[in-house]
Amino acid sequence: MPSYLRLAPYLRLTGRALTRVWLFAVLFLAWWLWSTGSKSLYFPPLSSILKAVWDQWVTGPARAELSSSLEHLLVGYGIAAVTGIGLGAALWSLRYAREATAPYLYFLYVLPAPVLVPAALTLFGIGFTMKVVLIAFAALWPTLLNTLDGMRGVDAVKLDTSKVLGLSWTRNVFQVVMPAASPQIVAGLRNSLQVAIILMVVSEWEASSDGIGYYLSNAQQSFDYTGMWSGIIVLAIIGIVANLLFVAAENRVLHWHYGQRAVEGVSR
Repeated sequence: MPSYLRLAPYLRLTGRALTRVWLFAVLFLAWWLWSTGSKSLYFPPLSSILKAVWDQWVTGPARAELSSSLEHLLVGYGIAAVTGIGLGAALWSLRYAREATAPYLYFLYVLPAPVLVPAALTLFGIGFTMKVVLIAFAALWPTLLNTLDGMRGVDAVKLDTSKVLGLSWTRNVFQVVMPAASPQIVAGLRNSLQVAIILMVVSEWEASSDGIGYYLSNAQQSFDYTGMWSGIIVLAIIGIVANLLFVAAENRVLHWHYGQRAVEGVSR
């Protein structure tokens, strides 16, 4: 095989990587040049911000705040994901319960979770429980509703076939319904992840003693705008890394779905 054919896959990957990062590189360079020598209190030089990221978040005391926030995020999001999928499957199975609870589910879905911060502080205090409850509550609804809608959209032929084969409820859900609804369930999980990151910060902003939100609030109140910008960059990095990990897991779990769509596209 010619050497250029062996290199073709790597060249394609390199091209895709450059396509995705060139705009970021341009914006990063523009920010660096625009802020160089800045004397503004509110917009310090990017070099100072990156130095604060290293000094505070990599080698400094803010590592504890980062660790605390990630713990809140992982526990809250994990609870929301498991509860959302499980409750969605249960409501799909129980038609009367689904119809009775539908108005309340959509009301809670559109209810802005940040308005519940005072109630959560009253009920749970300022500790770990309050933050996890807020994150889990806010992140629950996208997963639950996408799970329910995905299961309700399963092809009736598949459901009839499972009945003819005499599959139990458990086998029907896990072998027929869940795989068919998995693309929409995964879409709900991705939306829940975004909501969880937002609520991670919101829950730590008011009356808290740890976390990135607590750090940002203190930095803003003490006019440490370089530290504030460093916290914002750390949040952006968390969002990017979380999204990349989610996409990697999604591609692995739904590889059959993407392969099927590719085959259908070719056949058309």
